[in-house]
Amino acid sequence: MVQTIINKYCQLLSYLIAAALAVMVVLVFGNVVMRYAFNSGLTLSEELSRWLFVWVTFLGAIVAMNDGAHLGTDMLVSRLSVRGKKSCLLIGLLLMLFVCWLMFKGSLDQVKINLESTSAVMEVPMAWFYASGLVFAVSATVIVLNQLWRLATGQLSEDELIGIRESEEEPIDVPKPLQ
Repeated sequence: MVQTIINKYCQLLSYLIAAALAVMVVLVFGNVVMRYAFNSGLTLSEELSRWLFVWVTFLGAIVAMNDGAHLGTDMLVSRLSVRGKKSCLLIGLLLMLFVCWLMFKGSLDQVKINLESTSAVMEVPMAWFYASGLVFAVSATVIVLNQLWRLATGQLSEDELIGIRESEEEPIDVPKPLQ
């Protein structure tokens, strides 16, 4: 149930990321064309693209976290027993909760500090820029707590006990040497 809601949320985030990337492409490409062809440009383009890039990064990190697509190595953990894998996953999830707290606290402080200051071009409160960290911290916390719950209740398969997912690329078929 909770995992289904998280998956739908991440699907929505994927659509938002795609829309933001499309806006970034149009803004940057349009600005380049306007500068070279018409000797003018959109002052909004650079700042808005930078803001969208930050938001895309944080939203993409949420989606990747839910998919288990972050970089990692399983050289040691994959050789452990099921109990060892569960212990390592538990330690990793607890450390991630701590990092989520740090991210939340730091972002919240920045949002509070920047409520009154506005961006140079768009004149939007800078708090919106730093709110991306809050969205990430809260979303990641929900994902980690769900993983902890699934671990505690035994709902995770042995494959899910390793915190990373194998690449979707097909392995390269290396021909055997001739004898």
